[in-house]
Amino acid sequence: MSPRSYHRLSHVSPPAPPVASKKSDRSSERSSVSALRSGKSSAGSSGSGVSVWENVKAVLVTVAIFLAIRTFLIEAYRIPSGSMIPTLLVGDWLFVNKLAYGPHVPFTNINLPGYDEPERGDVVVFVSPNQIDQPEDPNPTLVKRLVAVAGDTIWMRGALLHVNGMPQRQGFAAQQNPRGDGGFSHPLFAWQHQFEVRGTAGGDPPASPTLDDWGPLVVPEGHLFMLGDNRYDSKDGRYWGMVPRENVRGRPVFVYYSYNAQDSDRPLPFLTDIRWGRIGDVIR
Repeated sequence: MSPRSYHRLSHVSPPAPPVASKKSDRSSERSSVSALRSGKSSAGSSGSGVSVWENVKAVLVTVAIFLAIRTFLIEAYRIPSGSMIPTLLVGDWLFVNKLAYGPHVPFTNINLPGYDEPERGDVVVFVSPNQIDQPEDPNPTLVKRLVAVAGDTIWMRGALLHVNGMPQRQGFAAQQNPRGDGGFSHPLFAWQHQFEVRGTAGGDPPASPTLDDWGPLVVPEGHLFMLGDNRYDSKDGRYWGMVPRENVRGRPVFVYYSYNAQDSDRPLPFLTDIRWGRIGDVIR
């Protein structure tokens, strides 16, 4: 047999009986169908895994964006007390600009730079200095009005606040004391003695500071002094002292929702006693 004839024979199969051919064809078809199904199953399983992971990634990205906005740009706060009446009412919900004074990095003592500095007259959100009389929450986040900055000399006589010798206008709800307890003194006022000064226009400090009569005090470097607009219903700097600058968290911008949460006689006041006229009010 020549090499050429051997080459031809190696590519020619002898004819098979018809029955054997049908069985072979059916077996081949079953194998093809089985392989196809297996491929579809594998592809479906892989596609399902990819889809789940894509959903997880989308959720994680959304949460990360939300937390970044809340931490560094803007955050919502609710007013639970009347210490800032009439500027802020119980039941007001505010948006607070955290970028203005520099956002705080969580779990650190770091404040990033802002584009503004707190000024006298600003309404400010901050973390309170340590309040020894409430151990369950000694450092709450508060909102008050900034009345003095570092280097200022402040005092109060007859309920009238003076800053650097200038009497401050009464427009911040420093109205006459409705309860007549302006002479009230408290052990917590004792912190003031370490900041008292003499020989100023404010005269000598009283032996026992009261709500209406205290100081003169000098605000130390890196600190601020806060008071509530509703002076006789506000636990403020008179009680817990100076606020470190790094405790500042932001500046309230406007009221985005408000309802009568204090003395409403309606059911579900958050739905039935909404203060429509306050929504959108800019906070000054």
